[in-house]
Amino acid sequence: MSAQSSVATATPADASGSGRDKGSPVGTEAKSARPALTGTGAVHRLGLLREIPVGEARVYAVGDAQIAVFRLRGDTLRAVDAVCPHAGGPLADGQADAGVVICPLHAHVFSLATGESTSGAPPIGCYPVRLAVDGTIELTL
Repeated sequence: MSAQSSVATATPADASGSGRDKGSPVGTEAKSARPALTGTGAVHRLGLLREIPVGEARVYAVGDAQIAVFRLRGDTLRAVDAVCPHAGGPLADGQADAGVVICPLHAHVFSLATGESTSGAPPIGCYPVRLAVDGTIELTL
């Protein structure tokens, strides 16, 4: 599976909540053992779900971070750090299935739910992601 690795800039949702829908969560609340980005709890509207083909990922610039959002079968979403901590590999270009992503540079394997590596690399950060009623992907940092 090839993943789209173009980078899009995230747009924070209205802090008052008026920009947020009450969509159902489709992502993960899991965090990795590595400290994740220090967040403010702000919700960032990233783009439309239909912009990511099933089985692929897209990278979004969220503040100073690069976040890869994977669209898995059943429209399940997972959001993780976009860069492999081993050698900076683009994780959005790696092969992914329901549970893991494989870095395309050195084949390190990371859980999309926890960020833990099963191949000895340092863990990656995982972030809460959900689908709003209007079809927009929302990430909380």
